[in-house]
Amino acid sequence: MDAKAYSAALADLRKDRDQIKHAKAALAKLEAARDKKIRALAAHDKANAERIAPAAGLSFADIVQIAPSLAPENLAADAQARQPAHTPSSTSIAGQSTALPDSQAAPAVAAEQPGPPETPAPAPTMSAPAAHPSPEGVEPTAAPEPVTAAAPSRELPSIPDGADGDRWFTHTPNLASTHPNFIQQARSTVFLDTTTGTLVHRDQTLRLNLPDTSAATILRAVFHAVPEGPERIFITAGDPWHHQADQHPFLKDAVAAWLNAPIPGWRTDTGRGKDKMAGHFVHPRNPVGRYQSDNGRHHVEIRSVGEWFDPEGADPTIVRDAFVLLWKTLRAHWNDAVLMGSPSQTGRDLWTRTIPTRGQHADGYPVLSEELRGLLHTTAGQGRTELITPPAVPDKLPALVEYDRTFAYAKHTWKSPVGTPRRITAATFASWSEKEQIKALYGCGHWHVRVTVPDTWNHVGILPAPAPGDRAWHYPAKPGTTFTTWAGGPEIHTALANPIQPWRIEILDGLLFDDGKPLDDWAKKLKEAWSALAAQAGLHGDPNQRRAARLASRAVRSLLLYGIGSFAQRPRMVTGTTPRTHERDVPADAEIIGFTDEQITWQRPTGFTRDPNAHPEWAATIWSGARAALLSQRHRDDNTYAGALHTPPGSVVAFRTDAVYLTAPQPWPYHGQPGDYLNKGHLPGPVPAPATEEQLLALRDAGRAALTPTTIPGES
Repeated sequence: MDAKAYSAALADLRKDRDQIKHAKAALAKLEAARDKKIRALAAHDKANAERIAPAAGLSFADIVQIAPSLAPENLAADAQARQPAHTPSSTSIAGQSTALPDSQAAPAVAAEQPGPPETPAPAPTMSAPAAHPSPEGVEPTAAPEPVTAAAPSRELPSIPDGADGDRWFTHTPNLASTHPNFIQQARSTVFLDTTTGTLVHRDQTLRLNLPDTSAATILRAVFHAVPEGPERIFITAGDPWHHQADQHPFLKDAVAAWLNAPIPGWRTDTGRGKDKMAGHFVHPRNPVGRYQSDNGRHHVEIRSVGEWFDPEGADPTIVRDAFVLLWKTLRAHWNDAVLMGSPSQTGRDLWTRTIPTRGQHADGYPVLSEELRGLLHTTAGQGRTELITPPAVPDKLPALVEYDRTFAYAKHTWKSPVGTPRRITAATFASWSEKEQIKALYGCGHWHVRVTVPDTWNHVGILPAPAPGDRAWHYPAKPGTTFTTWAGGPEIHTALANPIQPWRIEILDGLLFDDGKPLDDWAKKLKEAWSALAAQAGLHGDPNQRRAARLASRAVRSLLLYGIGSFAQRPRMVTGTTPRTHERDVPADAEIIGFTDEQITWQRPTGFTRDPNAHPEWAATIWSGARAALLSQRHRDDNTYAGALHTPPGSVVAFRTDAVYLTAPQPWPYHGQPGDYLNKGHLPGPVPAPATEEQLLALRDAGRAALTPTTIPGES
């Protein structure tokens, strides 16, 4: 793209922005009119929220919020009966200086005996909020809404006092991760560019006539070209599920309408044999459509290659070559490797094949109790996404420099928690010696803490705090701020041993696991595969094969990234449809996500399933380590440090998962190893400080275009 095309694209983008503003304003008016009608209906003496919800396209809870008079009588009584949560006594970690391994000026842990406990109040019931998991099993990386001073923070759950809480510290009976006794079956796959109609099946390239890009047209054309019928259709370009996006207020609505449109001769797949993957998955960018023919002979899924990597405009032939190359490379480490539909499925399947069949963990890795899994789901976030705006940074930035950590999560898999965790109360922690406290904080733990920012602090925040929103986090940095949160050991250590000054940490409660290496062998094999493909991407004589190797290396990154995310096991969402003539049959706890003249599409949470590979403790530990490394990371071979806290105050503009954006370049070493900081963009200043995520991404893209780095295959 040249400068002229870039300017023209920006102009088009501004037009889109204005149209979106008008659409949002119109939508707000429609919603206000709808809410007015709901309140009018609530005045009827026989009004029923369960009846009104499907008619309005809302959930039961939404109706009650708009018209509180429709709430069941016992709901109000329950709200009045709730008492404030008991605040446990705490153990303080003060800031005296001592020597700790791998730290520059780490504080000693000075334990204070807790005061007399407060009168306990009834502990609140802990429930994990429903989430919308992506096919990869990871959280979205979109920036959270800005947190205003007036907005109330969400309250994180705590472990109940006494025996009620102690009962959480166990494993789910008869549920453990074990080595599989079967080999996955490969599925016949084709690759389709819906823009050009190019279809690649094995070593054949065909051209399809696609008058439109509906699911019905795609299935009809593909099965005409490949009569035996593929089991998986990978869409490499075209995003057909977006073809009527202008007819829907939200992108997800357009995707749901595309997936659920009637297809003659086909219906939504209900699964087969041991395959539990049934029904469509509604996702705004990478949805999954699962269909079965009416005669039951064919089962097929339509998926996006975007789950694995950005094809970067590659034609379907190169994309197929990338998958073949990926499979061959993985086969060098797993002789029974099979590529499944998504990287999260494949990554986790490969991990199960590294579980020992003899020795200490031959019986597998037990799954934690549902209570502890729910606690970790609610209190352990993933990547740090934060935009820092003036006056914390200058109105005009001297520059915008992007540093992205290469294959970041692979750096943090060498140690993970195993076994049944121990509960470490404030009193228990206080009774330990300083050496025992330091060892615990270096171990695999998840800690409930009260945090105080130092009075003279002048840099970015260190520990995540709950912000308004279902899964939102922010990072308080204002001097003297005190907040209560949950955090992993790596972040607690960074707060205590950062290069500027220690924070005050008070231990309220915690989970402490034994240290183990359940992911080490799996991650080493993936890192070796990534290195091999990265080398091919840089050295192969055929430019198409170089490109295929680069895409395959990105797919290996996805296997590890999304495989780790799948261990987190979020509560499942079930999607279903109900005829409009039977709207009363829509489940009361369902959220309406789309409707047509014929049917209503809805989804509802179903809680945690009996997943033998659910290990949120592993995902939480890796995410905590990755967030800590964004702030401070030691490079032993170079005897130096990198990270945001090793930059001058006011120079950090933003964090985005594995990347940090600064106002000046840094002398951080880069050797192409997992965890190294790669300079991916440099936009010379003066640059107006971005006020929104969209502005940041526009500057990021301009910075990448302005910088001409040496290409590192398989980067980040």
